[in-house]
Amino acid sequence: MMTDRVALVAGSTGLIGAQLLKLLLDDVHYAKVIALSRKPLNLNHPKLENVIVLPGEWDSLLGLKATDVFCCLGTTIKQAKSKEAFRQIDYEYPVELAKALKASGATGYYLVSALGADKTSRIFYNQVKGETETTIKEVGFSSYHIFRPSLLLGDRKEQRAGEDAAKVFYKIFGFLIPKKYQAIDSLKVAKAMLAEAKQNRPGNFIHESSSMQQY
Repeated sequence: MMTDRVALVAGSTGLIGAQLLKLLLDDVHYAKVIALSRKPLNLNHPKLENVIVLPGEWDSLLGLKATDVFCCLGTTIKQAKSKEAFRQIDYEYPVELAKALKASGATGYYLVSALGADKTSRIFYNQVKGETETTIKEVGFSSYHIFRPSLLLGDRKEQRAGEDAAKVFYKIFGFLIPKKYQAIDSLKVAKAMLAEAKQNRPGNFIHESSSMQQY
């Protein structure tokens, strides 16, 4: 099948982003896959173009052509060390990415957000996630999808003690928890993002964790 569609992945070394990158490279729906990273990826594929971009230098992406943008950027306040640094990574970077790629002709934006995202929330994390969702919606992509996973299951490069404890709890008592709040395998989120992108539906969509469990 001939195609001229180009996918771009930001956060391609993260838990969801790395899995999504492999799925995109193996799928004939895309002729090329651009992976943004701060350092060269240890990955070779005829469809892969690895673009090095340093934090805060999103203007360098102006003119970079992609059909669909997959944003898997994200951190925790503990990792970021401050609320300001967290907001920069989880709000400013995804928004600047959206503006740069929209200006270059991208039509689809697929954002990994989080369960409970709400710009009016009193919880800082959820508030920032909600603000990110709203601001990117205003950028005006013809197809805009928000994915709100619950606790992610998967092998992270870094250890998160609180998450590890929660994962054990979910494995034992997960069947008692409503589906919306159940932990979800990161690969399911990546598969959901690819499946929605391939449908190429115009409009704005929110995908809660429960709906992604089917993948």
